[in-house]
Amino acid sequence: MAKIADARAREIFNLKGFPTVEVDVILEDGSVGRASSPGGTSRGRYEAVDLLDGDEKYFHGMGVFKAIDKVNTEVANAIRGVNVFNQEEVDRLLIELDGTQDKSRLGGNTVIATSLANAKAAARSLGVELYEYFGDGWEVPLSFVYVMFGGPAYVGLKGVGDFQEYALLPLFADSYREGYIATLEIYDRLCALLAQKTGCEKPSYKKMAGIPVPQFSTNEEALAELTRLIEEGGYTPRKDYGIYLDVAATQLHAEGSYCLKADGKTLSTDGMVDWLEYLCDRYPIISIEDGLFEEDWHGWKQFTRRLGNRVQLVGDDLFTTNMLRLKRGIELQAANAIVIKPNQVGTLTETMDTISLAKEAGYGTVISPRSGELWDPYLVHLCVAQRLGQGKITGAFVTGESNVNEISRISDSLGDRIEYAGKNVLARFL
Repeated sequence: MAKIADARAREIFNLKGFPTVEVDVILEDGSVGRASSPGGTSRGRYEAVDLLDGDEKYFHGMGVFKAIDKVNTEVANAIRGVNVFNQEEVDRLLIELDGTQDKSRLGGNTVIATSLANAKAAARSLGVELYEYFGDGWEVPLSFVYVMFGGPAYVGLKGVGDFQEYALLPLFADSYREGYIATLEIYDRLCALLAQKTGCEKPSYKKMAGIPVPQFSTNEEALAELTRLIEEGGYTPRKDYGIYLDVAATQLHAEGSYCLKADGKTLSTDGMVDWLEYLCDRYPIISIEDGLFEEDWHGWKQFTRRLGNRVQLVGDDLFTTNMLRLKRGIELQAANAIVIKPNQVGTLTETMDTISLAKEAGYGTVISPRSGELWDPYLVHLCVAQRLGQGKITGAFVTGESNVNEISRISDSLGDRIEYAGKNVLARFL
């Protein structure tokens, strides 16, 4: 047994340049686990609530000194002396200490950073890799590569497509590395195309975390051009490559309708489902995330009935890694996959419980970082250990450290034990 000696927090800055909380969990044997709370641009209303200072003179109210104080006092006092290997006990204490449904008293940022730091301290004390501590899986996920970002929440530029994220899934590949490298060639031609369309220098499309924005006349044109680039590379759409599309429809929803500015359309729920079905009929869309508003349960049920046998329909804002919302989705047969973001729910234990429920129901599991995430490979380790099969964890352009490099390290560490999820994780849609 290794006991927790202390917990300490500090202010650091995330990739957006805003303050966030970093927590050290320190053990009596000298081991230290360190984790931070990620940010998030597009956030569902049912996510855990971050505790922020609210002082508009300091980072527009985004300061985290209140959260830091919670860790250094209440949280540290509550978990001091607890067995670090009892993750459920640590997380239970955090949940009870907070005492709210949405983690708003301590703050979701306080809770998730402490929960993850505890797991890291435990792994460090045992002298094992984090993926070995998180579970018994050895499965590297299907290769996933972001190629464009859009949408009002992410980009907010005129003339940019309405959808939030576009990614390519190399279904032909026998390893993550093979699929990643092949997709970089398509990405490079996409950047050249966008440079030609706008008259900008090609490198300018590598400024937003290395991902260009879809400056096309319509949302459909963006999908058509991606499909053409796949074919020009000598690949067969849907057989060799699929498109993962994050619509982020909650950002497009207002007063009961879906507003698609790039297309000049305002659609009802039925109209949105019809339109998405039309796009899936014409383009190799294998997976759609948040195709409808987070509270449009009737629409999600209809959406799943219409497309769920041939397209992975993923709930992010719909479920927010929350077991109660996932249970409702399962009962209604709404969606067939879930995004996993630990900070949405607050603790590692709650995350694991949600993963277990999703798997029992036959739902796909797609782990995802937040847009403000700092370099921290814990999501890759969790994905491998829990055999999630899919992860929105790599972009096309690497600056400094990246999750694709961590996948390489874990793959090397696993040796002959390695398993690659590949296209099998989406077999029922192919």
